[in-house]
Parts: sequence; C-alpha cells; structure tokens
Amino acid sequence: MPAIQQARILIMATDGYEQSELMEPLKQLKAAGATVEVATPGGKPIKGWKDKNWGDSVEADLALDAVDPAAYDALVLPGGQINPDTLRLEEVAVKIVKAFDAAGKVVAAICHGPILLIEADVVRGRTLTSYPSIRTDLRNAGANWKDETVVVDKGLVTSRNPGDLDAFVRKIIEEVGEKPHGDRR
Repeated sequence: MPAIQQARILIMATDGYEQSELMEPLKQLKAAGATVEVATPGGKPIKGWKDKNWGDSVEADLALDAVDPAAYDALVLPGGQINPDTLRLEEVAVKIVKAFDAAGKVVAAICHGPILLIEADVVRGRTLTSYPSIRTDLRNAGANWKDETVVVDKGLVTSRNPGDLDAFVRKIIEEVGEKPHGDRR
C-alpha cells in the first residue's frame, strides 16, 4: 500500500450522512496528502445531517456506477442513520464494499456505517465497533463487537461516533501505509 501522500481514497455516501463523519475524514485525509473522492448515487450532490436537521451539501466527484475499486487504496463509509440504511439498498454500493474487502484494501466505517458491511457480508468472524444501537445487528451477522474508540481487523477500521473521528482518521492513514491485508476469510 502507498504512503498516504500517494493514496487514492473513496468516500461513499448518500443523503443523510452524518455531516462530521464525511467532512472530517475528507478534510483530514486531504490535509495528509491523499487524493479523496466522493461517490454518490447518480453522482449527484448529497445533503448531510447535523444536529437533528438537514445540514450542508457536498458535491460528488463521481457516480457509484463509475467507481473502479481497483483505482483506490481505501474506502470510507460515513454513518448517520439514513445514509447507510439507504446505501445498503443500492446493489452497486454493496458490490463496491465487497470488492474493496476481497482485494485486501482498507475499508473504514464509522457509527452506523457498518450496516453496509453487514449487507456486504464481510463482518463474519471479524472484530469491530459501531454506534451501540447496531451492535446486536453486527453480532447477529457473526461479528465480535467491542465498545472501543477504534477497532482494526485485517484492514477493516471501525469507530463508534463523531467523538472518535480523530482516532478513526489516524488509523485509516496508518492502515493505508501498511501492506495489503490479504485473504480476510
């Protein structure tokens, strides 16, 4: 895997993403030198969720249908309740998660983002964390759930909530710089 300054990172989201969980990784990863792109359904701008109401919009760099997972080193999945629940119904979004995981690339999900990991069937036998309200969903999908700031399991990086964002992004940067994570099964 490349140093963060040579890395290409994809953030995949739709309307209802937790604003800080998209904007902070975007800002911090770009500041670290990575090329970061946002993919959305249809390549349309998406609206965030902040403080129990709609927040700011973010422009898309490309549509989900145009994503080539081979062109990226890592995938970031912001949370929020609406965003991952909507994305898991998008077949192409689930295929993207599966492709990143199968290639041993970094897949990072925060808050409710791991709902997409469940849908892609990549959590069985893996240890991760999430927002506490989906811990039973993760356990039922075969994951070992821990209540920790950030958990890493063979390139799968997970965190619980916006309070964990700095540790989450630091761990993404660290994992991107490591060798590919190989067979995850």
